[in-house]
Amino acid sequence: MQIVLNEQPLEITPDTRLHQLRDRVQPNADVLIRNGHAESGDPLLAEGDILVFIERGRIPTAKELEAQLVARHSPGVHKRLKQATVGIAGLGGLGSPIAVALARSGIGRLILVDFDVVEPSNLNRQQYFVDQLGQPKAHALKDTLARINPYVTVEAHVLRLTPENVSELFSEVDVQVEAFDAAEQKAMLVETFLSQCPGKPLVAGSGMAGFGPSNNIVTRRAAGNLYLVGDGETAAAPGTGLMAPRVGVAAHHQANAVLRLLLGEEP
Repeated sequence: MQIVLNEQPLEITPDTRLHQLRDRVQPNADVLIRNGHAESGDPLLAEGDILVFIERGRIPTAKELEAQLVARHSPGVHKRLKQATVGIAGLGGLGSPIAVALARSGIGRLILVDFDVVEPSNLNRQQYFVDQLGQPKAHALKDTLARINPYVTVEAHVLRLTPENVSELFSEVDVQVEAFDAAEQKAMLVETFLSQCPGKPLVAGSGMAGFGPSNNIVTRRAAGNLYLVGDGETAAAPGTGLMAPRVGVAAHHQANAVLRLLLGEEP
């Protein structure tokens, strides 16, 4: 019967067990992924099984790393995400962790847009490092994503979004993310994108400042193709700053909403 091992088809006999195959082809492997799950037992293998054998501590080749990501996400899911394009407008406390989460998930193409540079006050909640201070956020984040998943195509644009360039930058996306801090920028992007890119979903954030209850952060469909994440109330203000934990909760709500939309599910 035929299975797939490390992305390659392989003929095995019907009485082959997992450990028997590991010992034969890759005896140093200590993480055995079978059909998207880490396998702790020694099951009898079945026709069509998809296996990945991993040796912890060894740097894999590019092809091996891709196969390992496929195995973790399950093949059907990974294929759909790999074909997707997601736009992210704003690369601060929301946009930078959203980009990291989507890159780790194997999104094929990310379009990143932000006009600003990394400055010290960003480091309390944004996915940047001290040695990136002064760099354009779009370039710094592209470099970080390349260290996480070099197989994501990342387009980085250092510019300010206006109604005149939104559709030019984001017309090819499958899902658009709004991740600005300023209310007027949020409103501009939502209005412009939904009017100029009809039929495409947009996931926006509203209300995640301070350290209020995490469970007040929700994802909801606001209207048509507009999805809103947040508590809808808590804006940044004196005494209510933007802090990494609650902003991170909202960012990962947004990232998960993007994945669900790409996989045909209601966020």
